[in-house]
Amino acid sequence: MKTRNFWNGYYYMINYILNTTLIPNLSEEKPKKIIVLCHGYGGDGKDISSLALNWQRFLPEVIFLCPDAPEICQVNPQGYQWFDLSSDKEEIILEKSLEAEKKLSIFLDQVLDNYNLQPEDLALVGFSQGCMMILQLGLKKKEKVNCILGYSGKIINQRNLSENIISKPKIFLMHGEKDTIVSPTCLLEAKEYLKNKGIKIKIKLFKNCEHKIPIEGSSLGLDFLRKNLL
Repeated sequence: MKTRNFWNGYYYMINYILNTTLIPNLSEEKPKKIIVLCHGYGGDGKDISSLALNWQRFLPEVIFLCPDAPEICQVNPQGYQWFDLSSDKEEIILEKSLEAEKKLSIFLDQVLDNYNLQPEDLALVGFSQGCMMILQLGLKKKEKVNCILGYSGKIINQRNLSENIISKPKIFLMHGEKDTIVSPTCLLEAKEYLKNKGIKIKIKLFKNCEHKIPIEGSSLGLDFLRKNLL
C-alpha cells in the first residue's frame, strides 16, 4: 500500500490494509505514541491530515496516520467512504459499517505491530463518518485504546454496540450547533448512551458552527490528547 509521506515529499510502500497518509514524529527517536485520524464521507487521509499538521509541533513524539477509507465514495469518486449512505435502512448501514470496521481494526493492529507499541499508546480521532467508525470500533477492541476524540459524528447502531462493548476508553465528542449533515442531537444522544454504559464522556457543542472542525475544536482536541496520551 502507498503511504503519502510529507516528511521527505515522496511516496513509499508500507504493507497496511488501507492506503495511508503519514505525518512523522518530529523527535529524532522512534515514535512513542500513535494517533490515527479517520476522515469523513467523501474525504481522504490527506484531507484530515491537516489537523495532524496543526498538532504535530505540540506532540513531537507522536506519529500520525490518516488512512483512506476502503471504498471509493459513491457521490465523490475523488474521495472515499467507510460505508455507503445510499440506503436509509439501518440493517444495511450496520452491515456495511461492520465490513469497514473489520478493515480498520486490522489496520490498527498492523500499525501497532509495525511500531512495536501497545493499544494504550494509541489515540483515535475521527470526523463525521470517521467519528462514527472510531466510536463503533474503539469500544469493541479487546485491549483498550488510550482515548477517542470525535467531531460531528454519532453512534451508528446502539443495539449492536451494546452487545459488543468490551473496553471503555475516555471519550471527547464535539459538534456544531448548526450542523445540517449530522444533527447535533446525535451528540446529546451519544452522551446519554455512553454515560449509561459507564464510559467517561465529555462533550462540547459549538454555537454558530456547521459541519466542520472549528479552530476552538482543534485546540480543545489537542489539549485532550496531550492530557491523556502523553
